[in-house]
Amino acid sequence: MKNYAMDSIRNIAVMGHGKCGKTTLTEAMIFNAKMSDRMGKVADGNTVTDYDGEEIKRQFSISASVAAIEWKDMKYNIIDTPGFLDFAGGVKEGLRAADSALIVLSGRSGVSVGTENVFKYSKQKGVPTMFFVNKIDDDRADYTKTLEQMKEVFGKSITPFVYPIQEDGEFKGFVDVVDMTARRYEGQDRIDIPVPDGMEAVVAPLREMIMEAVAETDEALMVKYFNGEEFTFDEIKQAIRKGVKDGSIYPVYCGSGQDNIGVRSLMDGIGKYLPAPSEIEEIARKADTAEPVELVQTEDETTAAVVFKTIADPYVGKMSLFRVYSGEVKADSVLYNPNKDANEKIGKVFNLFGKKQLDAKSIKAGDIGGTAKLEVTKTGDTLCEKGKNIILTGIDFPVPVLSMAVKPQAKGDEEKIINGLSKLMEEDPTFTVTNNPETKQTLINGQGEQHIDVIVSRLKNKYGVNVILEEPIVPYRETIKGKATVEGKHKKQSGGHGQYGHVKIEFEPGISEEMIFEEKVFGGAVPKNYFPAVEKGLRDSCQKGVLAGYPVVNLKATLLDGSYHPVDSSEMAFKTAAAIAYKEGLAQAKPVLLEPIGYLKVYIPEKIMGDIIGDINKRRGQIVGMGESDREGLNMVEAEVPMSEMFKYATDLRSMSQGRGAFEFEFVRYEQAPPNVAEKVIADSKAKNKE
Repeated sequence: MKNYAMDSIRNIAVMGHGKCGKTTLTEAMIFNAKMSDRMGKVADGNTVTDYDGEEIKRQFSISASVAAIEWKDMKYNIIDTPGFLDFAGGVKEGLRAADSALIVLSGRSGVSVGTENVFKYSKQKGVPTMFFVNKIDDDRADYTKTLEQMKEVFGKSITPFVYPIQEDGEFKGFVDVVDMTARRYEGQDRIDIPVPDGMEAVVAPLREMIMEAVAETDEALMVKYFNGEEFTFDEIKQAIRKGVKDGSIYPVYCGSGQDNIGVRSLMDGIGKYLPAPSEIEEIARKADTAEPVELVQTEDETTAAVVFKTIADPYVGKMSLFRVYSGEVKADSVLYNPNKDANEKIGKVFNLFGKKQLDAKSIKAGDIGGTAKLEVTKTGDTLCEKGKNIILTGIDFPVPVLSMAVKPQAKGDEEKIINGLSKLMEEDPTFTVTNNPETKQTLINGQGEQHIDVIVSRLKNKYGVNVILEEPIVPYRETIKGKATVEGKHKKQSGGHGQYGHVKIEFEPGISEEMIFEEKVFGGAVPKNYFPAVEKGLRDSCQKGVLAGYPVVNLKATLLDGSYHPVDSSEMAFKTAAAIAYKEGLAQAKPVLLEPIGYLKVYIPEKIMGDIIGDINKRRGQIVGMGESDREGLNMVEAEVPMSEMFKYATDLRSMSQGRGAFEFEFVRYEQAPPNVAEKVIADSKAKNKE
């Protein structure tokens, strides 16, 4: 594949709700560009961009994939992104490399939550956006209704550029509203025809809408419009390009990706109306001061690129996909990573066509490419020449919202699990792995149940490790509400030196989470050199409470008295005596179970606030605030909720809000658990100890 000038490149993220047909549409564009001699099918597992084993098995996209195609003397880097919420990280990766967004939606189901979410992402990134209403040949598709929905949700910038032609209830082609020509399909053949009789009245208002949008982009055009003068096609084209770039026009095309209808017109529209890389402003920051600096996007500048995706392959090694913003990334060169303050040796560079690598001598400014086996560079890092001294903006990935404990199915696989998960984290920054030293559990923290299921499946298929998923153990605590004074005596005689330790200790609630130890021994009843042993015996004992074996907090222990033997006493004996006193003393001092409480912020549409509040109440939560939030179109509910009630809340919230809700949750303190909760936890602990 030859190198293209920046003005002839288009980098497009194809986005939309799951199952709307993004991958099938991408496949049609690849076929039209003659990059493939047949259109693959998702159901057959033979598409260019869904090549991962998990994608083939599940029949939907899991990560972003790039296919570079050539179309009418231009190069399109099509980035096919996932549609399901659990894999939103792939959308963020695709948008980081793209200069524009193509949002696909079904003409049958219209605007869905996934459509809304990816539109929000494109607005946050500030990229020009185009829409394609897919599956328009479906009997239940309704283009007019879908357009109304789109205008309601996305605003007046929605501008239909085509309108379908229906004959006897069947989709036969469409009218191009911009140039007022019609295209009829006979199978795969496209025939240009006059606008069918009776359709002028339908499309005339749509064309007037486009002309108004064109007029609003320039004062001279506005004057021309009011004077009733016709715009030239070049004026229309340039005005539309300007309107698309500033977000005042969202072109809408329609067709069928599966039947390859309307796709070539869409591809022409991408080239005519979406911006080239050189037209997009890119802000970097200085590596030493973090001061913003505008990056000049040209081949003549020194090199600057950002890695937007990493692919971990147990056989090939690590592949890094990058977008070049200035200069060029050459094969067999050295670039600098300012994020890691390290040089990186660049080996081969290549264009991307799904899993295929098309070798290249260099990847120039505005283009997307890949390289393999970078040592320290991760997703979101910058690669540049040493003196460039800038860092390009990284990727703001969604934080994990669901945790599951993972343990090996076979003994001895612990290290293989950690190594495999570490490699998968390089590929997928939207999940993390944490080790809880208290519960002895390894936790996978991801975007949802489906996401974690894919991680576990990849762990098995890529790295040969089978694991079992369990619910995370809730880190309860124990403390006391009363006071007790007890004695602990350890006496043992077994020939030679015996063991003797005797203490009298008062236990009471303390003012700090850490145990407070004091001594008020008079007359040398317990020698001072044994005080540290007594304290050590108590601190070790605090790791397990007397109710359910959870750590004890807010405890004060005062050594009052005791006795010793000049020969048989030892540090170990007094440590053991302290442990005996601890068990008896805490049992008498009104022990209670404490449960962790977290602070919850839920962001949801106003119309379901009542449902969310009701659900929080069922989880024993206490509402502490509600009102508008800083997230567009969403209200916020704040509450304090026991952590034990929040397992799989991400799944439940997604169901209640149809995927429109989001939440944040963090630990704040411990509170005494209600009797019914405490009884169950204690009973479960005793049952587990019997196993």
